[in-house]
Amino acid sequence: MSLLGGGLSRREREMVEILHRLGNATAAEVHEQMENAPTYSAVRATLRILEEKGHIAHIQDGKRFVYEPVVAKQDAAKSALDQLVTTFFAGSLEGVVRTFLSSEESNVRADELDRLSALIEEAKKKEHTSK
Repeated sequence: MSLLGGGLSRREREMVEILHRLGNATAAEVHEQMENAPTYSAVRATLRILEEKGHIAHIQDGKRFVYEPVVAKQDAAKSALDQLVTTFFAGSLEGVVRTFLSSEESNVRADELDRLSALIEEAKKKEHTSK
């Protein structure tokens, strides 16, 4: 199962992201957090669909349902990023980085580039030791 990318509409992704940010929430709380929110009943229906798809779960608190994400935020982010790289860059991480760094609007600071370089060096070391 794709965690956040495939199979989720923009609204569904927005709701799952809200639940990740809040930790858990009722339908009313999700509705309140949404930009240009649809009707409250549409939010409830979409939360039910997300639960059927296995992305969220609920517990009952009195008469209210409290929803929470099933997948850890880190795993969901990795899945969404994997889909983005596959969809727009034919699976090439290099293409993503090149596109981002070559953008005229790119405002990557020198300290961020240093940290990225360190991460790349660390990944190279791991690759060499695993062979």
